[in-house]
Amino acid sequence: MFYFDYTYLVFVVPAMLLALWAQFKVQSTFKKYSSVISMRRMTGHDAARRILDANGLYNVKINRVAGNLTDHFDPRTNTVNLSDSVYDNCSVAAIGVAAHESGHAVQHAVGYGPIKLRTAIIPITQIGSNLAMPLVLIGLLLSFVELAYLGCIFFATATLFQLVTLPVEFNASSRAMAALENTGILGSEELKGSRKVLTAAAMTYVAALAVSLGQLLRLLIIVGGRDRD
Repeated sequence: MFYFDYTYLVFVVPAMLLALWAQFKVQSTFKKYSSVISMRRMTGHDAARRILDANGLYNVKINRVAGNLTDHFDPRTNTVNLSDSVYDNCSVAAIGVAAHESGHAVQHAVGYGPIKLRTAIIPITQIGSNLAMPLVLIGLLLSFVELAYLGCIFFATATLFQLVTLPVEFNASSRAMAALENTGILGSEELKGSRKVLTAAAMTYVAALAVSLGQLLRLLIIVGGRDRD
């Protein structure tokens, strides 16, 4: 008999649509402002180096990595890794992204609380992500509701990770914009373009949290319904 799963339609589909929109928005915004070359013609690498040095982080290296918008800061190697589309690009979009990743390096250097918490819970979230769905499915198949609830708890660790990520990313963007203005890397009009790129990027993290939260609520409703049977 056909079974209509309303929980997927109500909790997951809207969040997934938001995620698709956010991904489109960041790609289109980055593309738009990638055509706006900064007056100082400073590359993403140069901007990152200027911000890092201004914060005394001379030991943080800057690497080039393959891909588009694959930029990230790696605390294990203490490196800012800039993608092909950012590393030697002189656009306000590339400079904004490079400054954002430098902001993460500064967060680690000053011991910013949320990023320390996010780093600390990564092992837990990795285990939780791997075990969550198998535990829920096995618990439901065997009518072992407690096991299914345990799976929900494991899944909740991944949702917690997404939640903690929000202040980390917002703060990195805030640091980036302040650094770009204080160091004179970008002018006032150019800063508007970089801010739009970083705002669009921030929406992808909001969407990721919405997707994770929607899936968690769906699992709790399904398991809770089985618990009442």
